Amino acid sequence: MLIGKAPDILYSEITPKALYLRRREFIQAASSVAIAAAAALRPGEANAQGRLAKLPNIRKSPFSTTETPNDYDDITSYNNFYEFGSNKGDPAANSKKFETRPWTIKVDGLVGKPGTYDIDTFIKPYALEERIYRLRCVEGWSMVIPWVGFPLADVIRQFEPQPSAKYVVFETLYAPGRMPGQRVPVIRYPYLEGLRLDEAMHPLAFLVVGLYGEVLPNPNGAPIRLVVPWKYGFKGIKSIVRMQFVEKQPITTWMIDWPAAYGFYANVNPDVDHPRINQSTERRLGEFRRRKTELFNGYGEQVASLYKGMDLRRYY
Repeated sequence: MLIGKAPDILYSEITPKALYLRRREFIQAASSVAIAAAAALRPGEANAQGRLAKLPNIRKSPFSTTETPNDYDDITSYNNFYEFGSNKGDPAANSKKFETRPWTIKVDGLVGKPGTYDIDTFIKPYALEERIYRLRCVEGWSMVIPWVGFPLADVIRQFEPQPSAKYVVFETLYAPGRMPGQRVPVIRYPYLEGLRLDEAMHPLAFLVVGLYGEVLPNPNGAPIRLVVPWKYGFKGIKSIVRMQFVEKQPITTWMIDWPAAYGFYANVNPDVDHPRINQSTERRLGEFRRRKTELFNGYGEQVASLYKGMDLRRYY
């Protein structure tokens, strides 16, 4: 089942049982994200059980799949985050000492309220909600992940884009001294991604600061990342330090490095293959059999209107 009205599901019913039973052992939630940042257990710093600070006052969102999420260990140990290495296990191994405070986000370009904001000031106005989304990666694997965050549209409205703004560009931190993968030029840095403004304003587009009710782990893009569930995973830029509003379609990192494989739109499409990988099926982590890939990752009912009249083979 895809997205609909949020059912009355207990957290224990969507979380793997063993993980749910262990949760009572974890540290108590801070009273706000800002307080969590200042607490003895800082964001990104694990407690004795190897878990991060719990986030407060998280509401359930109707924008969730009813599928069972993958477990925490899978989600945090099998990642694409080239800033910490190009192998799936590298981000978990190489980001353990990555500090996410202090952290600022620059907002500039065609907006009425540009500025550079401390991360806790940036996220403070928004109520946290949990959204259980599918994640589909170009390599042919997928997960279901219980993200915690807030709608990207709410953030965009606050900064008042000018009428000429048609796109928003995101930038990842560039710090080779802190991100060892950036010392190896596998791709160009800093990592850039972008969305058409109407895509960014869609209710499903989500800025994420947490996972499984806790502070977002470093391998998954701490302290803040983007999630766009109908697009391939590489659109979900991590460790964001800048949002820039522009008039013309940006040239993003993968468009520069391999344009035949990675287009600007990156909508999940079983009929458009990567040059090396067939996209008609996918393997959900933890499952043996492959699944059929769904157009727009199964979110077509919600997002297909964004692309009405477009040739999805050309605009891949």
